[in-house]
Amino acid sequence: MANVFTGESELAVTGLGEIAEQLRRATVLVHSENRGSGSGIIWSSDGSIVTNAHVVRGSRVRVQVWDNREFEATIVSRDPQRDLAALRIQTSNLHSASMADSFEIRPGELVFAVGNPLGFAGAVSTGVVHAVGPVGGNGSQPGVQAVVRLAPGNSGGPLADAHGRVIGVNTMVARGLALAIPSNAVRDFLAGGVPHAWFGFTVRPVRVPRGTGKRGAFGLVLLEVEQESPAAWASLLPVDILLGTEEKSFLSVADWADALEVRGPRLMRFEFLRGDHRKIRRVAVRLGEQLTAGSGIAA
Repeated sequence: MANVFTGESELAVTGLGEIAEQLRRATVLVHSENRGSGSGIIWSSDGSIVTNAHVVRGSRVRVQVWDNREFEATIVSRDPQRDLAALRIQTSNLHSASMADSFEIRPGELVFAVGNPLGFAGAVSTGVVHAVGPVGGNGSQPGVQAVVRLAPGNSGGPLADAHGRVIGVNTMVARGLALAIPSNAVRDFLAGGVPHAWFGFTVRPVRVPRGTGKRGAFGLVLLEVEQESPAAWASLLPVDILLGTEEKSFLSVADWADALEVRGPRLMRFEFLRGDHRKIRRVAVRLGEQLTAGSGIAA
């Protein structure tokens, strides 16, 4: 009985090893100028790659594929609200990943996470799905939570099922669990579904600091403001904290995403904190049209 059990285990491990190797070949190393590195997924064999928006913040991006070839990459589209970016490299016959329907994911399923954590190229870790659906602090945006080890450098890499099909794009660790953007949401992003106005910064949820009239309220701290963006023209700065619009306070990241859904050119007025956080400031920003200096002024 022991010999039979050993043989079955070796067969199972060999099968999982083959699946992991196929995923490694569909995973790339993404270098962003002055921003370190992360991972990406070869979405199609003709050079289409998906990664996280926070992985590609610089103007120059290079991609290294599994056989160590390197390519300059073009950023085709980038959505900081969904934390997704599409890249294109000039080559063909790449080993692309296969996709699964993320609506069919169930808690308890075996998953693989592949990426380049802490400089280890093509690292693989395994675990199980913990939950599927909105994650606390992330509003109504769906996510796949998994009990699997992630580290800096895993961002943008695949989370795949036991058949090696991608069910999500790894994006962060939340409450000790890996969080991935579901594959169906990635398909919507690539198809141009649910567009959002470009504001030009990256945000992170925070609690409003002490000393304000909205102590303990939800806010979004600006981590980076892109040049020539609506946010830059409005004189917003990194470390400013967005509280909401004049009509509605932000209670989650989803409120922010809803505010940016494209409905044509428009003027939006936001409330925010700066400096000692004692004064609530206001700024009017023009979205959805060609920008010129003075399109928005922070008060």
